[in-house]
Amino acid sequence: MKTLYEYDLYYPTTNSTGGRSPEAVLEQLKQRLTDFFGGLTDFRHRSDGLWKFGGVTYHDEVILLRVLADDSVKARAFLASLKRDLEAALKEEEILIIEREVRSF
Repeated sequence: MKTLYEYDLYYPTTNSTGGRSPEAVLEQLKQRLTDFFGGLTDFRHRSDGLWKFGGVTYHDEVILLRVLADDSVKARAFLASLKRDLEAALKEEEILIIEREVRSF
């Protein structure tokens, strides 16, 4: 069995004012992920999020993008930079990225 690292990036389809996130940003994101990780899985089914922060409830519709890596140090450095770029491009306070250790066989 081989240890891999799975990363899920939650891409918001709407911005904080309710407008649609630009499709071009999503396509550029997918290209960067594919270039770095060699591929991705785009879970384009409807996924709604409900988050509570500071007494305010936020509703999100997200696209889940999943990638796999065998080197978590390089992946984390790349994703940290990508996260900052994406938050700036979408004018979002936070883009959620989750890491899991997985095993392939």
